[in-house]
Amino acid sequence: MAENSHEADRAAMLRLKDGDDLALNELMKRWQVPLASFIVRYVGNQAEALDLAQETFVRVYKSRRRYKPSAKFSTWMFTIATNLCRNYARWQSRHPTVTLDAAASDDRPGLGSTLPAPGNSPAESAEREDIAGAVRDAIQTLPHDLRTAVLLFEYEDLGYQEIAAVLGCSAKAVETRLYRARKVLRDKLSSLRLGTT
Repeated sequence: MAENSHEADRAAMLRLKDGDDLALNELMKRWQVPLASFIVRYVGNQAEALDLAQETFVRVYKSRRRYKPSAKFSTWMFTIATNLCRNYARWQSRHPTVTLDAAASDDRPGLGSTLPAPGNSPAESAEREDIAGAVRDAIQTLPHDLRTAVLLFEYEDLGYQEIAAVLGCSAKAVETRLYRARKVLRDKLSSLRLGTT
């Protein structure tokens, strides 16, 4: 199935490259949700993530002539998205702001947007949300290369080689970054009581 998806992406990109603008709709339909999920986990703000996802597809379209069919579309797309996320994070660090809406209601992804799992008490559900929020916050504090590696590996199921292509490093460097990221996250989250630890 994954190979079929790769071939479908490749075929759509080649059509887009040859002037069939409607091929972009096919790619957007297939990749909009995974892309937005990655970006919202990176930037921590759903509205900004949707803007960055849209900008990613704009860049895919503008760069369509440079697409190389030997590369996986997903790797190429996540490379574009990762660069946009890094630029956004740099801009945010120089221009910190808190909107009135953000102060009034926390819009972090997933917060308050899930129903309790059947059989869980409200206290258990609240504890799970607290833990999930702490994990999201801890991931937000990671440096770009560690954050990107963790998000692509843990949430997007990309392999070391694909992540290496996105980050412009070796697969061994990805392995090292994941190790370092997990250590940092473990240290940051060590105060949480995660049941049977």
